[in-house]
Amino acid sequence: MNYAKKIIYQSNYWYNDGLKKAKVRDMSGAIISLKRSLQYNRENIAARNLLGLVYYGIGEVSEALVEWIISKNFRPRDNIANEYIKEVQDSANELEIINQAVKKYNQCIEYCQQNSEDLAVIQLKQVIAAHPTFLRAHQLLALLYLHDDQYAKAKQVLRAARKLDTNNEMTLRYLHELTRQRTRKGRRATSAAERKKKSDAVEYSLGNETIIQPRHSALKEMAGHLAVANLFVGAVIGAALIWFLVAPAVNQSRSERLNDQMREYSEQINSLEAQVSAQTRTLDNYRAAGEETEADAQQAQSTADSYESLMTVSDQYNSGEYTNATMADTLLSVNRDSLGDNGKALCDDLRESIYPGACDTYFSSGTEALASEDYKSAVDDLSKVVRMDQEYNDGEAVYNLAQAYQGNGDNDNAVKYYQMIIEKFADSEYVQDAQKNYDVLSGDSGSDSGDDSSSDSSDDSGDTDAEG
Repeated sequence: MNYAKKIIYQSNYWYNDGLKKAKVRDMSGAIISLKRSLQYNRENIAARNLLGLVYYGIGEVSEALVEWIISKNFRPRDNIANEYIKEVQDSANELEIINQAVKKYNQCIEYCQQNSEDLAVIQLKQVIAAHPTFLRAHQLLALLYLHDDQYAKAKQVLRAARKLDTNNEMTLRYLHELTRQRTRKGRRATSAAERKKKSDAVEYSLGNETIIQPRHSALKEMAGHLAVANLFVGAVIGAALIWFLVAPAVNQSRSERLNDQMREYSEQINSLEAQVSAQTRTLDNYRAAGEETEADAQQAQSTADSYESLMTVSDQYNSGEYTNATMADTLLSVNRDSLGDNGKALCDDLRESIYPGACDTYFSSGTEALASEDYKSAVDDLSKVVRMDQEYNDGEAVYNLAQAYQGNGDNDNAVKYYQMIIEKFADSEYVQDAQKNYDVLSGDSGSDSGDDSSSDSSDDSGDTDAEG
């Protein structure tokens, strides 16, 4: 068996192992096995698609989309990943709900850092209700319950988390801590009860036997002797209380009850005001999160489009069947800042290989279009050159682009690129012409416009004399 077959065999072995674990909801183990499968063969489409499903099963939708997009680029046709991506894209409302849930989860982390655990608990319940498979939200809510000694609620949440991922290390660690805390609490209660029981009893030995008797109190013994005397004294005191104390005490008790009720009402009002204030802050956060949701969705779409375009250019470059200009058109649509470290490295390598040849092609076609006064085509081609390399031919591309904009009637962009020549290419041969055109278009040379008007009037007068 050669090395290629061994590698494929190992990849398939770990894929089967991940499939077994995924069937019993061991999501953490499945992720580890499927990543090992992809380490042996990154083009194992079945393993990559299953990894995306596992991520989706624990609420990590963005990670799932990344795996499916990569799978789609490896095999554009006859790939079930296309259906997964389409299903997610078609359910726009569900995707928005998931994005909102992730945003709220991040806000809960900030609440925890600010010691606002109560707000975090309230919001985490909403996150789980909107996104029930979000494993990290279950774990954070269980941790907050453990911190607040609410062991029954923590156990209920951890059971739900374990149904999502049976062997998740974090969930198992929380369950172990829950058992340890409940056991320690039970031992403390038992020890306190035993100490109280011993303090209320007296032990002594009689022969080979141990006798335990209740401890007698001196006060109880005295009460037995003075019971008769207290009976008479109590009757006298009771009569005096009836005549002198009962009526004022009743009035005072009624007044105290009214004062207690007023204090309770005041405390309830303060509590309600605090709740309203907290709900107002939460509502403000929701509104702010709602404004940011659309931006997050656009950023996610931009990231997905950039990865897809990058993989397309990579395949085109490896095939050797496409021109540099064609590949550069697609590569210009890639947002490098939205890529990961590996994506940025691949993007930089492709740019270094493709852009120089594409610049030569578009500069030649753009210059020819400028000479033939086809300014629109000149702007399209030369703007691509400037986007790829602003310093191409020591600023000649920028200067030609400014002239193309000026010829096309777009003076604002023409001024912009003439100014770029003046500031960045001060030593070039184009700076004098750029300065003159900049002054004319920006209106800085009022005398030049006056000379032009006078020459125009002289030409008009000359035409009039010729006609006469």
